[in-house]
Amino acid sequence: MAHYIYLVRHGEQQDAEHGMEDGPLSPRGRRQAELIADRMSGIPLDAVWHSPLVRATDTARIIAERLPSVTPQPHALLFDCVPTGITDETPAVFEPFFGGITEAQIEAGTAQMADAVGEFLVRKPGDVHELLITHNFVISWFVREVLGAPEWRWMTLNQANCGLTVIAQRQGRPWSLLTHNDLSHLPVELRTGLPDAITF
Repeated sequence: MAHYIYLVRHGEQQDAEHGMEDGPLSPRGRRQAELIADRMSGIPLDAVWHSPLVRATDTARIIAERLPSVTPQPHALLFDCVPTGITDETPAVFEPFFGGITEAQIEAGTAQMADAVGEFLVRKPGDVHELLITHNFVISWFVREVLGAPEWRWMTLNQANCGLTVIAQRQGRPWSLLTHNDLSHLPVELRTGLPDAITF
């Protein structure tokens, strides 16, 4: 008996490079969503949750079109957010990132992710398979939490568009990271969203 959570970052957003805060998927993003849907097709999903933002909602809709047995539901705890501010351990190289982030945004993000951990990282009876379609920083925080890493470490974890991360908990055991940012379902030309290009 195990509880599996499949974490998927939304597909590539249209015009994301022009600074749009939110928007529909690009043609490449739609193809990414189709391929992650095909990848998930053999998994008996019990629930599909997604961020209410457009790019995640579009990704969930495309997945549902290819997996008609699932009914995605929006969840406010999966919104894009900044999980923490600068801590005493945060390397100085990350300080510029916080230049445009307000204290209110950090407080909201910290509270959201504390609630998200309490909501999702809770063992449920039987075999459970849940898919969460969300954002880079949210997935990073879940991975950091499962690994028990220092708070600032979420900043060093990145997920590609429609990359697949899987965490799981078996009866009597702690949560474990099974795979991180698996891109085997995406051809190289569809591997987008990372700070550094992936060429393998």
